[in-house]
Amino acid sequence: MIITAQQHILRQQEQYFPEAGGTFSWMLSGITLATKMIQAKIRQAGLLDVLGSAGETNVQGETQQKLDVYANQALLHCLGLRDSVAILVSEENEEPVRFERAPETGKYIIFFDPLDGSSNIDVNVSVGTIFSIFRRPSKSDQTSMSEVLQPGLRQVAAGYVVYGSSTILVYTAGRGVFGFTLDPEIGAYVLSHDNLRMPQHGNFYSVNEAQAHTFPPQYQQYLANLRNGELGRTYSSRYVGSLVADFHRTILKGGVFLYPPTNGYPQGKLRLLYEANPLAFIAEQAGGAAIDGQRRILEIQPGEIHQRTPFVIGSKAEVEAFEQVSQRTSVSR
Repeated sequence: MIITAQQHILRQQEQYFPEAGGTFSWMLSGITLATKMIQAKIRQAGLLDVLGSAGETNVQGETQQKLDVYANQALLHCLGLRDSVAILVSEENEEPVRFERAPETGKYIIFFDPLDGSSNIDVNVSVGTIFSIFRRPSKSDQTSMSEVLQPGLRQVAAGYVVYGSSTILVYTAGRGVFGFTLDPEIGAYVLSHDNLRMPQHGNFYSVNEAQAHTFPPQYQQYLANLRNGELGRTYSSRYVGSLVADFHRTILKGGVFLYPPTNGYPQGKLRLLYEANPLAFIAEQAGGAAIDGQRRILEIQPGEIHQRTPFVIGSKAEVEAFEQVSQRTSVSR
């Protein structure tokens, strides 16, 4: 029997959140609609004038690709039309986009990276969209920055879409992780990965090893342990360079993904609120773990919306092995 993403979300809502009354599923339909628009544009990328730089830089100081701009506009438009959305926070916008909606109506705050890995789009490498959803905590009509800066533990849902050989939506609302593949014949996401579980161990590690000489000592030692078989198994290196693609492999096959601090990015490169938080929530729901090298990602109190963080995420065994190396390295120093 075919189960669409909308049917599945409605069933979960009726079972676990009956008070939501369809508001939450209607909001999520804005995300699925936007991602269908994005994947349609990506499929035509070689035929239309949507490849290459848009000639602008975003708030991160990164060159915006034309598809970055399109993906951002699609999500802002589709979600902005949902009355339940109070605030949208995008990688591409310096400040949150606020909607003056009463708290009884505008109940949710959504963070998103509209097109993760977009610098790889010209060479036909998989890219993705990441999103994170929080409840609006205040009863005031005026939204504040304190409402936006919530720790990841307070997420009510998170997900990502990977645009590759097929388009797959992976999603959690805190009751397991589920994957849906877009069926182009009916234009709907269909349940294809029921109750995803990350393997407790894996055989892959994913990191930009060309920068390993700039990593802190504990990361260098951990990578040496992986290569030398000191964790009791043989590992292979896999690194795409698109976070969504690397994480999607990790959740399916197990192992570990690392983005350490480097000389160029001493606080790490990945953003806490719309990259690390949602993927950490998904990983934990699937039986994995995610830390910033020391702390659980979901417990970090953010200080600003574009905050960066180091990132270690994957199977519990590999993440725990990193923590042990890190502790020993700290003691020896």
